[in-house]
Amino acid sequence: MNKSKSKKELLEKTHDLSKIKKVIGIVSGKGGVGKSSVTSMLAIAMRRAGYKVGILDADITGTSIPKAFGIKKKAQTKENVMYPIETKTGIKVMSINLLLDNENDPVIWRGPILSNVVKQFWKDVIWGELDYLFIDMPPGTGDVVLTAFQSIKIDGIVVVTSPQDLVSMIVNKSVNMAEMMDIKVLGLIENMSFFECSKCGEKHNIFGESHIEKIAKEHKLSVITRLPIDKNIAEKCDTGDIELLDGEWFEDIRAFLDEEDKENRNIEKIAIAVDSDKVSLHFGQCKQFNVYSLQDKQICKCEIIENPGHKPGFLPKFLAEKNISMVIAKDMGPAAKDLFKDYGIDVVLVVEDSIDDVIKKIF
Repeated sequence: MNKSKSKKELLEKTHDLSKIKKVIGIVSGKGGVGKSSVTSMLAIAMRRAGYKVGILDADITGTSIPKAFGIKKKAQTKENVMYPIETKTGIKVMSINLLLDNENDPVIWRGPILSNVVKQFWKDVIWGELDYLFIDMPPGTGDVVLTAFQSIKIDGIVVVTSPQDLVSMIVNKSVNMAEMMDIKVLGLIENMSFFECSKCGEKHNIFGESHIEKIAKEHKLSVITRLPIDKNIAEKCDTGDIELLDGEWFEDIRAFLDEEDKENRNIEKIAIAVDSDKVSLHFGQCKQFNVYSLQDKQICKCEIIENPGHKPGFLPKFLAEKNISMVIAKDMGPAAKDLFKDYGIDVVLVVEDSIDDVIKKIF
């Protein structure tokens, strides 16, 4: 029996009344990095964008999702099926705490029982129609994570990290497990990345310098966002009001997942360095990038991205995180070309001044 066949046979089907378009697992190599709060923020970001969203809480012994959303109701069961509870904004949630008589009762079960509960949450819960189902995995690479990877058709995982030195080893474990299970790693989220002083605006690295960019480059992954140390996040989780949180990271998350979907629809993004409605003489000093999205070789969208500033090595990474596959300018040094190549971005140098002429020539 070949590997792909055995894996397919292990997959469990959802209930006939469940139609889930995309499943994303949220994992971490160790506990205490804020994986559950990140799961909640991913769900909130996509719900605010108008998607139908659910959360499957697979962290059975360390569940915190219901508390973060202020859910007090118990999930209903009927004829061997379960019905998730909806949050204030309509996110569907299933968690073991929604089935226990007392949410403070410890779950003292062995691995096989925990794994079976996760499978039940997948196949016996009537999720209805969902665009995204986020699965909050337990930390590490144990039984429950293995069961979820084998029995649930996961479209990709997000790895949650923190800035400490041992993060590299932790990320390696999670990424290597995903690769062994033929599951795509969508990107990294660094939690507790920095503290921003409300008085001076300066960012402080409380847990040391971040290693996230280096780790991402080693594994050829994207950094989805970096979350700050913010007392508002903890307070809103404690009071069950996480859906009231505000922050630019929600937009980062939504934009990343939107782009991921676009990639799946074979959309290519090309950036032209522009100054005064003409192709810029040098990409680094340009005023803006005109970004064209192409589907089936036809332009389907154009957006303008302001140049955030030119410093060595910054723009290749900046544009790579926005899934740009080609940069067009009139001039670029060899070092910059090599950096773009390292990020998988093609460089095309043109002689034309007119943006329209370049579009006709290149597209």
